[in-house]
Amino acid sequence: MDCIFCKIIQKEIPADFLFEDSEHIAMNDIRPSAPVHILILPKAHIESIIQIEDKDKEIVSKLIYTAKDLAKKRNLTGYKLVFNVGKDGGQVIPHLHLHLLGGWIDKKSIESMSHKILDK
Repeated sequence: MDCIFCKIIQKEIPADFLFEDSEHIAMNDIRPSAPVHILILPKAHIESIIQIEDKDKEIVSKLIYTAKDLAKKRNLTGYKLVFNVGKDGGQVIPHLHLHLLGGWIDKKSIESMSHKILDK
């Protein structure tokens, strides 16, 4: 498989892991769109939200709970969780992943952030 996230999960490509268990990893985004920009992804290769099935409910749920835990550890009192779905939805890498974005100091910074930035 030629998936960059799968290669990172298999430790063929180095990454800054913030969390890892038997089913998921979290790492800093290499092109952050916010002061805190963490990617949370399942180790199982699922291309996108479009491909999830009933058997994947726990995997997807754990992505959100992991984001919540990481946000708490970073003392984020507010943050955004973003799934880009498919190429037309801005998904660049075809491996399911959740963006945890936060750490803005003022409201103006949040409001000025375009959706285009989230698609990186």
